[in-house]
Amino acid sequence: MCQFRACLATIVALLSIAAVRDVSACTGVTLNAKDGAVVYGRTMEWGSFDLNSQVVIVPRGYKFTAHTPDKKPGVTWEGKYGFVGLDGLDYEVYLDGMNEKGLAVGGFYHPGFAEYQHYDPTKANECMGPGDVIAYLLSTCATVDEAKAAIAKVRVTAVVAPPIGMAPPAHYLVTEPSGKAVVIEYLKGELMLFDAPLGVITNAPTYDWHEINLRNYLNLSAVSLPSKKIEEMNFAPLGGGSGMIGLPGDFTPPSRFVRAVAFSNSARSTPTGEETVYELFRILDNFNVPLGAAEGEGETKTKGMRSSTIWTSVWDTRNKALYYHTQNNRRVRKVDFGKIDFSTARERTRFPLDKVKSQDIEDVTPVKK
Repeated sequence: MCQFRACLATIVALLSIAAVRDVSACTGVTLNAKDGAVVYGRTMEWGSFDLNSQVVIVPRGYKFTAHTPDKKPGVTWEGKYGFVGLDGLDYEVYLDGMNEKGLAVGGFYHPGFAEYQHYDPTKANECMGPGDVIAYLLSTCATVDEAKAAIAKVRVTAVVAPPIGMAPPAHYLVTEPSGKAVVIEYLKGELMLFDAPLGVITNAPTYDWHEINLRNYLNLSAVSLPSKKIEEMNFAPLGGGSGMIGLPGDFTPPSRFVRAVAFSNSARSTPTGEETVYELFRILDNFNVPLGAAEGEGETKTKGMRSSTIWTSVWDTRNKALYYHTQNNRRVRKVDFGKIDFSTARERTRFPLDKVKSQDIEDVTPVKK
């Protein structure tokens, strides 16, 4: 009986891992406004089951203890900056967030390539898990350069996240209000830092590979192709968009990366951070994954879910605000950092993304008088 239970547990874990690999198709994009505002946003894909994400407000001075593979206390620190994060899985990790200085950090799935640093139990106090990285950077760093220095001081090791039964393979995009950005990856047990002026990220393979792959799409343009005369016949494009012929449209990470760069570089000019927020939401709509379109074979726990894109977040790093909508309610909601006192609270404040998991539809049918 014990052998049967062990075998069953192994099968369940493997199925969970396979499902997660297929449906974690997140995309991050950054836009700049004319007034200097830098706005970062991302989709959060998780088609296996609802993450039940919440908004979490973390005050200054909050005390953190990082996780380690053998459950010894990892790195400990006291937060210098308050931040707002989005969590998931009812587990003490953050998937996305921004601090009061405007530094934003997003975690993105990196299956098949993320390989964390070696864990030495005698140096547990120098170690943390991949789920600790976002809180660590947001609570201690104000700039990308500070984030680079901070992540180099710790060892990120493979700590299993109980809700998914494995160490989540992740890489991270860090963005500051100046527009400077860096991607943090762990490859073959080594920390790798890639400057990311494009402000775009998806998933596998490695970040430098995605940048090289862009060379295959140098022909793409927002300008339609010109008419062409062949023999005595004139041929004109059938409609707008012919300059983007060849733009990949599937949900794979390489294709989404190319689309994200194409759309962010052809985005309309926006005067302010607020207007840029609107534009970024429109661009990110192109990366929504319909439930059932990318999960692969096998049943997933999709009861009550409406989309594999469970939420979309946009962070105005200059004006210090979070905007988001969810699979349940496309109405955009806002968390204004200017209304948060990060100095008074001792504990974190949590509230759900959706008060009610339904769309608040306004009926505008004229009423007969």
